[in-house]
Amino acid sequence: NTDMMTNYGQELLRFPLNLLYNGNSYLIERVAKLEDALADVPKQLHLELMGDGEIDVDWALVFREVLNHRSAETRLITSARSSLKNGSVLVWLLGDQRLIRDDAKVFFRRANITEETDIDPEKVWSEDDLQYVDSYSEADPEEASHAQVLHYINEFLPVRELAGRIIDVRTLRQFGLVGNEKLDHFLATTLGSTPAGSDE
Repeated sequence: NTDMMTNYGQELLRFPLNLLYNGNSYLIERVAKLEDALADVPKQLHLELMGDGEIDVDWALVFREVLNHRSAETRLITSARSSLKNGSVLVWLLGDQRLIRDDAKVFFRRANITEETDIDPEKVWSEDDLQYVDSYSEADPEEASHAQVLHYINEFLPVRELAGRIIDVRTLRQFGLVGNEKLDHFLATTLGSTPAGSDE
């Protein structure tokens, strides 16, 4: 993708990330590109999430690791142009600045944890909140990853109160997670030819 390459070395690097179902090969390529982009230490990396799918929880943990290893000089802006589900929520929350479409929604489900799963439930929720699934005799690795994603989401939002509920932008603002800057205005000023007029 040549237009990605021309962004390198600039103040602001746009990094689109499409939310796809079963997008494994796409995500493998995006993680590699993201690592390359961050290695160039852009001043700002603008991660745009859009699409009606979601980032699988295991991939969300990979993105978290990559983004957490970025240079302290790179400011991460995450913008959601679509509603966010599960792992996608975590990736969006990792931004130093978060933008979201005004009518977008955020949703993450509870984890179905079996007793063998080795994630300490007390970290995020009490035993009573766990939904035990008797039909599985073995721990489900994907559910363990989902529980880990919830553990990280809980650093930003109270998982016990909000899991299973559709969360609107007003609620995200109450938790101080979204700037009041309008997404369209932000995109116009940072990506258009006009200089950014916001005193961010």
